[in-house]
Amino acid sequence: MRIVNRVHLPWFLFVVFATLVSIWLYIGNFTPQTLPSALRLPDSLLQKPSEHHRVGGTPLGLIFGTIALSIFVFAALLGVRKKIVLWRVGTVQRWLRAHIWLTLLTIPLVILHSGFRLGGPMTTLIIILYVVVMVSGIYGLVLQHYLPTVMMERLPAESVYEQIPHIRAQLVAAATKMRDSFKPAPPTKADAGAPAPSPAKVVTAGSAPMASTAADLSTPTARAKSVVGSAIIAETIARVPEGAPVPAGTEKITGVAPPSVEPKAVAPPTPIAASAAAPGEKPPPATVAQPIAKTPAAAPPAKVTAATDADSESALFDFLGRQIIPYLSARRGDRMRLGKPRFSEDTFRFVKLRVTEAYRDRVEEMQGWCDERRMLDLQIKLQHWLHAWLFVHAPISFLLLMLVFWHAFVTLFKY
Repeated sequence: MRIVNRVHLPWFLFVVFATLVSIWLYIGNFTPQTLPSALRLPDSLLQKPSEHHRVGGTPLGLIFGTIALSIFVFAALLGVRKKIVLWRVGTVQRWLRAHIWLTLLTIPLVILHSGFRLGGPMTTLIIILYVVVMVSGIYGLVLQHYLPTVMMERLPAESVYEQIPHIRAQLVAAATKMRDSFKPAPPTKADAGAPAPSPAKVVTAGSAPMASTAADLSTPTARAKSVVGSAIIAETIARVPEGAPVPAGTEKITGVAPPSVEPKAVAPPTPIAASAAAPGEKPPPATVAQPIAKTPAAAPPAKVTAATDADSESALFDFLGRQIIPYLSARRGDRMRLGKPRFSEDTFRFVKLRVTEAYRDRVEEMQGWCDERRMLDLQIKLQHWLHAWLFVHAPISFLLLMLVFWHAFVTLFKY
């Protein structure tokens, strides 16, 4: 709860006023000579002479102690009011504001009740427990004032605290499902009764050329085989000498150029060092490199991505099994390496370089899981800081209340 608020202003003024009145009554009854004449207490506010030499046993000391004890009882009832939601005795927020400011009012009341002395062992123990309760309460009040702001800044999407274990289980299930999707498929067993495939049907039309033999093939038919990938059925063409009559049943093909036979690819000749010509002998003519007809380039092979994708899936499968799933399922994720933001960022950047472009979305999805787990761990940590002080404040407050009741009983009935 934030203290710097207009709603708390009336309570602040009331506590200041009650503290000043208590101090005025204490000084006016026990050291009236220190007060100026204008501030002297009227006779109606002066206590009657008492045989008790200590302030706590005097009527005014008992009044201070009784008010402090009543505030302790009211403060203890706050836990009951939180559990009984339908209890129409003020809202929980009003009870909480009264709890804060009235317990702060007990500080001057307890000091004035004790007369600035610790007393015996019993009262000394009560004072020590009271100090622990007040310090832990003020510490918790400061945390509740500042930590919500920190949580809003560092937790962009805060989850319900009770749902955090369920969210973590969902992250583990998603990572496990992705890892199982990357498992290699089991090899299928061949049917022993199935007939063996025919060698003539192994090569299908449109298959990629074989790179190992494409360079060795020079004839047009062989090159066509390597490019197309299927058997070429060549028609028998009968050539007739020029000027001879065309046989019956055949037609003269016009407008079609005869197929050109391209020479084989021949390596350029190695230049030979010129030697000195003999007397009277002509020097050998210079060798001129003749242009060599290039064989038609084979069709570019189809882009093979199966091997690359297999490597990417293998890397992601290993990464999920070794780091992602152990981190997401760990009880204390902040103790693991992926729990460190800088290490996590470097790790995922390296993983993105090891996979293909098609799998980088998966890597970013994994990184989102780890970021969410890190945010959940931070939220748990801040929630522990926000409420851990209650494990000290609440039990010691209950013990203090029991001792104060015993102290009141002993004071009223034994002395």
